[in-house]
Amino acid sequence: MKWDFQTVGFSATDELVDYTREKTEGLLKFWDQIVGAEVYLKLVQDDKNNTKVAEIKLNIPGNDIYAESQTESFEKSVNESIEKLKGQIRKIKTKMNQH
Repeated sequence: MKWDFQTVGFSATDELVDYTREKTEGLLKFWDQIVGAEVYLKLVQDDKNNTKVAEIKLNIPGNDIYAESQTESFEKSVNESIEKLKGQIRKIKTKMNQH
């Protein structure tokens, strides 16, 4: 799988990069046609606290799927985005099996 990882507003630790890569590559268990992943982690400064945003786009032949999540930690944002992508993969596979 081709891998593109970018951060906005901060420098990611090796642990965060490894965690995100592991979680994203875990989606290959659900669908082996994933060719690449683009991950953007953003630190958004707002009035009360720092919001962590994870945006993940999976490159799949025919169409790409995308999920975004905002929480108080990058790990939680990545997990929520991965769960959203799993749901989208299930929908696509169900649709393909019906044809």
